[in-house]
Amino acid sequence: MKFIFACAVLSWALLSFAPAAEQKMTGKISDSMCGATHKTMAEHGTSKMSARDCTLACVKNGGKYVFVSAGKVYQIQNQDFVDLEKHAGHTVKLSGDATGDSVVVSKIEMTAQPKGKKAKTD
Repeated sequence: MKFIFACAVLSWALLSFAPAAEQKMTGKISDSMCGATHKTMAEHGTSKMSARDCTLACVKNGGKYVFVSAGKVYQIQNQDFVDLEKHAGHTVKLSGDATGDSVVVSKIEMTAQPKGKKAKTD
């Protein structure tokens, strides 16, 4: 009986530490200071700043990159991921391991643009 109980406890413990399954989500690369909205762009001295410029400015001033999808803000654990700066402020398809409110990014791709519109890569 003790052996069965020990096996059950060990199995539960191992499953609780299993890595998160990779997920694919669509959303925006933003910053921890603004999160889902860039209403505070005036902090940078202008109200006409793009989401990209605001994200880059906030990260430069100590903020962190975040991913916003369906209104939920995910903290990006691997801040050194090469494509974060490239896609700051853009709507992207992100692949990564999400757990709770954090994600470890493995891939970032631009989303398809409607016909007649060019992807903004500023």
